[in-house]
Amino acid sequence: MSKAKWIACSLLLCVLAFSGQVFSSAVAATPKVVVLELDGIVSPASSDFLTRGLARAVEENAVLTVIEMDTPGGLDASMRSIIRQILSSPIPVATFVSPGGARAASAGTFILYASHIAAMTPASNLGAASPVSIGLGGPDDKPQAGTDKDPDKKSGGDTMTHKVTNDAAAYIRSLAQLRGRNADFAEKAVLDASSMSAQEALKAGVIDVIAANIDDLLKQLDGRSIKLDNGQTVSLQTADAEIVRITPNWRNRIMAWLANPQLALILMMVGIYGLFFEMTSPGAALPGVAGLICLLLGFYAFQMLPVNWAGVALVAVGTAMMIGEVFLPSFGALGVGGIIAFVLGGLFLTDTGIAEFDLSIPFVIGVAIASGAIIMLIGTMAVRSRNLKVVSGKEEMLGMEGVVASVVEGLVYADVRGESWRVRCNEPLSPGDRVRVVAMDGLTLQVTRAGQGAAIRH
Repeated sequence: MSKAKWIACSLLLCVLAFSGQVFSSAVAATPKVVVLELDGIVSPASSDFLTRGLARAVEENAVLTVIEMDTPGGLDASMRSIIRQILSSPIPVATFVSPGGARAASAGTFILYASHIAAMTPASNLGAASPVSIGLGGPDDKPQAGTDKDPDKKSGGDTMTHKVTNDAAAYIRSLAQLRGRNADFAEKAVLDASSMSAQEALKAGVIDVIAANIDDLLKQLDGRSIKLDNGQTVSLQTADAEIVRITPNWRNRIMAWLANPQLALILMMVGIYGLFFEMTSPGAALPGVAGLICLLLGFYAFQMLPVNWAGVALVAVGTAMMIGEVFLPSFGALGVGGIIAFVLGGLFLTDTGIAEFDLSIPFVIGVAIASGAIIMLIGTMAVRSRNLKVVSGKEEMLGMEGVVASVVEGLVYADVRGESWRVRCNEPLSPGDRVRVVAMDGLTLQVTRAGQGAAIRH
């Protein structure tokens, strides 16, 4: 190869290498935007999904995380967990109430206020963030004017409701002050359950952007400077960003499936049925194993839900009373009392104001009646099976009749149930005599002479 050709090849290789580096840099420099979907109630499942999604966005070196939200609200603990992740995020988080017709009610309003960027679609709304407390306590005695129980206060008459409402109002006001948003509406959303449309929210300084879709949102956010909670200020480059959507995995889907009070109650009842059947019919194994698994899943679901444990106790006591009706002569008192306790427990179990977390009266009554019927059926079958005559083994032979077949050198043999048995009797026997089995000693039957008119049972 000549020197000129060698120089030309070298230059070509250098150009190709430089082009590859430029292309790699261009690919690496393409910004990423991670989109997480929050559709439905704010629950432990959605909290887990968003927590993992925000961590994934950091790993992907995303320039922005967008929470695409449509929620009627949800649990306070799950909401606060999500907000803590947003506040500690090293990259900006935008909450986008989408698609059209979506809402950010109750817990969704808090999440919207906590985000670095708040955005909505034109036909969406937010607000109605008044908390509903759940627990063992009930309302206090008559409210007294001039105290925390003043009935004129908008937060409610009893002390606990007043404390919870004021705490929520202070929390959302602090988030509004942190993000420089309308704090007065935030407080009204909690104290008065006020709501607002997207256009009204933009005009009142509650949100930052109204966008038709994700692409429109990213175009409007391009070049915007965002101050993070660690004091760092970043400039968003989102106009041509790559959108990475992260969907819930199987774990999140199972958690969301279990976080249902109706399913939790049914799982608990199926678990009790299985264990009850196993106790009344030992050795079946499958009902006991399935019952134990269902019972544990039910308790795990209750642990995720905002349940009133007094309601859970009433459901358990009602079920125990219905079981007791099968074995105790209470003339229906235990059964009726068990159904009443079960229904009351189901009604007290949850009271969130969110349809997905509350049990309806028809559902509770239906489950109570079905539970009573199933338990009575299983119990009746178990009692009857205990009273039935044994049809196998040694006990089966007792009472059976046969015919003496032969007498050989003092040994008597009889045909019983089509088989030849050696028999022993306290009186002499001859071939053709009918005998009845009264005892069994090894392979020898102790018999007595049967009545002449008795029929032989095989």
